Amino acid sequence: MSVGVDEATVTQVAQRHEITRQQVYSWRHEMKKKGFWSPDGGALFLPFDIPAHCVPALADTPTVAAPMAVELRLRNGRSLHFDSNMAAVALTQLIRAVEAA
Repeated sequence: MSVGVDEATVTQVAQRHEITRQQVYSWRHEMKKKGFWSPDGGALFLPFDIPAHCVPALADTPTVAAPMAVELRLRNGRSLHFDSNMAAVALTQLIRAVEAA
């Protein structure tokens, strides 16, 4: 199925190939810009499968993001600076203490 063939729309082609309409438009634009697009011949999607044995297995261990500095501005004009992996309970207690001060 190609756009314009049997009255197929860009949406129908994108859905059939499990991509977005924007990807179709972007690919067409790139092909035109590089001189690969033929208005007479158009372009077709070719099926392409990657065998399962070629795909590397993902690690079973979850990836932990590196901590980052966070600044929280409170309504009383004060700000708190803390690490992103600070426990939520401790942060809540700290916020309450600062707002009560």
